[in-house]
Amino acid sequence: MISRRLFLQGLGAAALTSMSTAAYAIGVEPFRMRIKDHHLTPPNWPNDLTLKAALIADPHICDPWMGLDRVRFIVERTNALKPDIVLLLGDYVASHRWQSAPVPAQAWADVFATFDAPLGTHAILGNHDWWDDDAAQLSGSGPTKYGTALLNAGIQLYQNRAVRLAKDGEAFWLAGLDDQLALAPNRKLNRRGIQGLDDLNGTLGQVTDDAPIVLMAHEPDIFHAVPPRVSVTLSGHTHGGQINCFGLKPFNLLKPEENLSYGHIVDTAGTQVARHLKLASKERHLIVSGGLGCSLLPLRLGVPPEITLVHLGGKAATAAA
Repeated sequence: MISRRLFLQGLGAAALTSMSTAAYAIGVEPFRMRIKDHHLTPPNWPNDLTLKAALIADPHICDPWMGLDRVRFIVERTNALKPDIVLLLGDYVASHRWQSAPVPAQAWADVFATFDAPLGTHAILGNHDWWDDDAAQLSGSGPTKYGTALLNAGIQLYQNRAVRLAKDGEAFWLAGLDDQLALAPNRKLNRRGIQGLDDLNGTLGQVTDDAPIVLMAHEPDIFHAVPPRVSVTLSGHTHGGQINCFGLKPFNLLKPEENLSYGHIVDTAGTQVARHLKLASKERHLIVSGGLGCSLLPLRLGVPPEITLVHLGGKAATAAA
């Protein structure tokens, strides 16, 4: 039998633990920062091409959680890593009610313009960059006011577009999809469900040679349809679940059968058969960044904000693949 005193002590300890955890999730972890590295050499990746890409995903910029000072810190920290290219993966704005004030789009876009990488800074839009623009929702077309801010800052914006780039004489294609959840339901427009504006086939159809393809797609769900011709798909959107409490990720319960919420996902379907027959491997790679900001609720637990570094090619990547 547990005495009344012991029971109350245990109850008090549990309450204190819960309060401490909540305080940490709201006031500490959202302001942490880590660098997450992924090393890989996808099938058919050129031997002489090494590429270090910095992924900046889901900052959800707003005061007090992600003000301009923190955006500047993220840019400075990224530049110190000396990436070859910076890829912005969408959801730059915060639509939740917990913000004290929004940050003007051109202000944060101009800070993004100070990223320093030899191959430049390239961006796609996320669902919140569409949902938070009433005019774009009505017209059904972009680039949205947030995309316009990026363009005004001199940052290339990809909306179902592929561009051929090169590093050290080796070419690759950078492709970017428009958002898969861009248009919210609207009865007045007879839009009954969410509509995406992504065009995977049309985007990949712009590729005119055999150089490898790096695909930016805000939501990782598209990975199921991405062909093996794409070397790697880079996504955000999930925040890595945003909450990971002893393996429980409540934000990911809608699709428990899928494991596309975080990290380096490799689909090896058909790979062994392809190798046995000496055919091109069908191995496919997806990297989902844990992102930087918060959505729905201004908290993170067990999934600290991260700058994601993707190292493609090279001896280290080959050994880790």
